[in-house]
Amino acid sequence: MTKVLHNDTCPICSREVAAYARQAERAGVALEIDGLDAASAWGLDRDAAARTFRVQHDGDLHEGLDAFRLLWARLPGWRWLARLTGLPGIHGLADRGYRHVAAPALYAMHRRRARRAARGVAR
Repeated sequence: MTKVLHNDTCPICSREVAAYARQAERAGVALEIDGLDAASAWGLDRDAAARTFRVQHDGDLHEGLDAFRLLWARLPGWRWLARLTGLPGIHGLADRGYRHVAAPALYAMHRRRARRAARGVAR
């Protein structure tokens, strides 16, 4: 069984994970999707869970690019990307791009959404 933990409050993340879920269902790939409300079951708080993409497969936890690669390798139409991002040189660049650019940018947007929601609740 493959499980995904993602920031379901992020519109970009939610659309991407929904596409993975549809593809998994069509391909008969068992995939369980958890959002931030399930973070404690993963041993995380919501804030930590919102910082990066995680996939658990066969009891092993993978984060960031390696989590994406594990998921992509199981989904038809994405296997090529798992192979490409596993190549020497490309893996390092893609991993740094995710860890230092994409993940922090998505997390910053998450924090802005949370601050706006908190202000809206306080009004």
